[in-house]
Amino acid sequence: MLANSIKNALNLSKARRFEYVRIAINHSPNIHNRFQLFSTNLNDQSKDSNNEPETESTEQQTNLLEENKKLLDTVKDLDDKYKRALAETENTRIRMRKQMEDAKIYAIQGFCKDLLDVADVFNTAIESVPKEKVEGNSDFKNLFDGVIMTEQQLQAVFRRHGLVSLNPLGIKFNPNEHHALFEVEAEDKEPGTVSVVTKIGYKLHDRTIRPAMVGVVKSK
Repeated sequence: MLANSIKNALNLSKARRFEYVRIAINHSPNIHNRFQLFSTNLNDQSKDSNNEPETESTEQQTNLLEENKKLLDTVKDLDDKYKRALAETENTRIRMRKQMEDAKIYAIQGFCKDLLDVADVFNTAIESVPKEKVEGNSDFKNLFDGVIMTEQQLQAVFRRHGLVSLNPLGIKFNPNEHHALFEVEAEDKEPGTVSVVTKIGYKLHDRTIRPAMVGVVKSK
């Protein structure tokens, strides 16, 4: 029947043929069902094709977010290491500069210690001469004055290079600058003060290279 309908439709105009075929399909249950099933499959395929890009897009976004998080963690770790390296470099630079400055300042420390014995000899010589012996002999006085001037000049050279003497008589005992050899009893002096200086000390800038040898007033 369908074949006859199609054959008859071929003898009609284009519009009449389309209408004739449509009516024939509607009156044929098998053809009509197949046509609906084909249309349904097309719609399902269209929906699946529309859903696939959305799924792929969601997965790509998830992967990008995870990769971005990893990169941020890496940047944070590198930034922390960079800051630590900078801090360590700055600390090293400060230490090296301090060591270089100390080397320049205290390079003469050994030489100064050797000269302290010379200064001690001048000081002992000056203190051992009675004043009445000096006044009675002009030649001896001139020699004595020359010794005093030499000792004064030596002390001036010391001071010019940062070496100063420590004569703590009458001041509070300082263990960083003084070395207590003995204790003395003195009612008119405050306990803990220096009462006797047996040998003066010396300090190079802020470093004590020889403490003063002293006697300290005993506590009551």
